[in-house]
Amino acid sequence: MSQERYDAVIIGAGPAGIFAAVELIRAQPDMRILLVERGKPIEQRSCPARRAGCVHCPTCAIMTGWGGAGAFSDGKLTLSPEVGGWLGDYVGRDNLIRLIEDSDRLWLEFGATADVHAPDPEVAERLVNQAALADMRLVPMRIRHIGSDRSPAVLQAMHEYLTSSGVEIRIGMAATHIRTSGGRVEGVDLADGTSALAPIVIAAPGRDGAEWLTGQARELGIGLVSNAVDIGVRVEVPAPVMEPLTDHLYEAKLIQFSRRFGDEVRTFCMNPYGEVTTESYGDIVTVNGHSYAEKRTSNTNFAVLVSQRFTRPFQEPITYGSSIAQLANLLGEGILVQRLGDLRAGHRSTEERIAQSVVEPTMPAATPGDLSFVLPYRHMVNILDFLEAMDALAPGVNSESTLLYGVEVKFYSSRLELSRDLETKISGLYAIGDGAGVTRGLLQSAASGIVAARAVLDSTGTI
Repeated sequence: MSQERYDAVIIGAGPAGIFAAVELIRAQPDMRILLVERGKPIEQRSCPARRAGCVHCPTCAIMTGWGGAGAFSDGKLTLSPEVGGWLGDYVGRDNLIRLIEDSDRLWLEFGATADVHAPDPEVAERLVNQAALADMRLVPMRIRHIGSDRSPAVLQAMHEYLTSSGVEIRIGMAATHIRTSGGRVEGVDLADGTSALAPIVIAAPGRDGAEWLTGQARELGIGLVSNAVDIGVRVEVPAPVMEPLTDHLYEAKLIQFSRRFGDEVRTFCMNPYGEVTTESYGDIVTVNGHSYAEKRTSNTNFAVLVSQRFTRPFQEPITYGSSIAQLANLLGEGILVQRLGDLRAGHRSTEERIAQSVVEPTMPAATPGDLSFVLPYRHMVNILDFLEAMDALAPGVNSESTLLYGVEVKFYSSRLELSRDLETKISGLYAIGDGAGVTRGLLQSAASGIVAARAVLDSTGTI
């Protein structure tokens, strides 16, 4: 077996892996770094699902490749420690705020827009009070929106910087196995039969590589904690319906604990003037949403998600969420869409009923159907109650014509047992980003890469 030696190997070229590489090479320009990514270069990432439905590519162009799963998201950088993951559980809130600022500066350096959506304090207070009267909590946030159309150029600029700085990048190359000996990491085995030996391995495989990382953790005896799984629908309404919120907040983060079951229900990924899209996880297709910097539709979409955390003996939240998504795919040959009025009345939506809606679907390929055949009763009741409460803040959200697309599932990887520096019990092995269950957003994911890189530099006496 061919073996090559490096100072550090990084697995995965999403924001976590990219920012770890940038931080390392800037502090140690002579450091020999290998960054491996099993997906394609960003310019070759093209999803057939946007034209003719998911064809189950060997590596999903939406979920894998340079830039990670966020490359074709709408590029929101949430400048708030309250949203985006659990990195603060490791580094503390004050450190997280500083890390978010450091991460944001790097995004700006590589081309992110300088514009920040920030609510006026008086307006934010008024909206927070309105939400409280509706038995909801509103979290005002500062957001830098790159846009789905601009994100690829920003990520490509990072690629060009790293290659010009001497980082070796292998695209289309999967890591198959993490090598260890005597409680220390030794490197990784690669899909081409070679090995990359290094005293430092930073695992950042992203959401699509979470299952692989979980398997490696079990094999190495690294502890795991199951995160929740979020299941719900993507809501699409005429843009003016949401303007009382989006004009001031851009994205309204609303949280409610349901009256009947006490479950956390929340909005997620709000896209003013955006479009509904798909997201693939292996053999299942779920719904998502995007918004762009340079073009607009007449609709706004957002997810309403119900968080569910399971207790013993069941410890397979990803399997549970996948099963619900597979059922929706079976009934709708992909994504289902239903008018809210039809769901409440117990009717299956048809093309004729969808056409009666004042909302023109931005995903015309979705199949009219009945989400009550897919969503568990508990989730459906929580979603209907949430939309009724939300109508007090955005009148028209709870309209008969509102469209619901399903299902939307957010899988949060099992959290590996990590130190405050995101190092596992295997010396020299770090796990970062969404795939390690540490983060769930672009900015905190990138910040987790900075955490691991600084820990590596500290251990070598560089900082």
